[in-house]
Amino acid sequence: MKRVIFCADDFGLDPAVNAAVEEAHRHGVLSTASLMVGAPAAADAVARARRLPNLHVGLHLVLVDGHALSPAVEVAGLVNGAGRFDPNMARAGVRFFFDPRSRRALAREIRAQFKAFHATGLRLDHVNAHKHFQLHPTVARLIVRIGAEFGMKAMRVPAEPATALRAAYPDERVPALLYRPWVERLRRHFRRAGLAVNDHVFGLRWSGNMDEKRLLRLLPFLPEGVSEIYFHPATRQTPALAAAMPGYRHADELAALLSPAVRRQVEMLGLTLTSYSDLPA
Repeated sequence: MKRVIFCADDFGLDPAVNAAVEEAHRHGVLSTASLMVGAPAAADAVARARRLPNLHVGLHLVLVDGHALSPAVEVAGLVNGAGRFDPNMARAGVRFFFDPRSRRALAREIRAQFKAFHATGLRLDHVNAHKHFQLHPTVARLIVRIGAEFGMKAMRVPAEPATALRAAYPDERVPALLYRPWVERLRRHFRRAGLAVNDHVFGLRWSGNMDEKRLLRLLPFLPEGVSEIYFHPATRQTPALAAAMPGYRHADELAALLSPAVRRQVEMLGLTLTSYSDLPA
């Protein structure tokens, strides 16, 4: 069986993102969204989610390239004086691995974001991390440990199969996923913790550019199992979005989620739309 989760990341980042999530869920194929609890438009996102009982909302942990939810003085090992995380993932990753002070601050911030999500009253569908930082071993271990306290049941595993991409886009060069052994190790770690996980993810290779044409080419080549296809939709590219994600085609990704042709192809191919909440642990 081929099952698909259509997910929107960065829910709460901007009112234009929130409006797109609501529109794509009401009128398109979007079933799932990942919420940034500390983002500027998080309150608006939560209000919309409460009006959409069938929208499955997860936690999109922000631990790099953003602002901490905790006061800067409490997570001094993670942020600068303005409370902003280090945008350099490699440098931050080294600190997380080797510096006990940074690890304690990291645990404090992860717990703060789980608490903030819990306070919304929304059901926690899944957890993932901004820029897939759950791939870091220290981050992954802390998410599993702290998430258990808040009823976490599912995690995203960012494993994009090159074979499917090459079949769907034979005219484009698709390199192999060099870190796949680590991804599979991470998958085993999550499963041992009793978490549900996806089998495949799509959106890594063309992040911010999953338009209707690309999606229609991909769907017939989805592998067996559960595939999450994630998007960054917005009704328009606001100045804040343009600064944060230059080159992302937010409106085109929204159009793909609203496309009648996409919906027809999903039905024609017999793809089953699902969510993380529906997956067995």
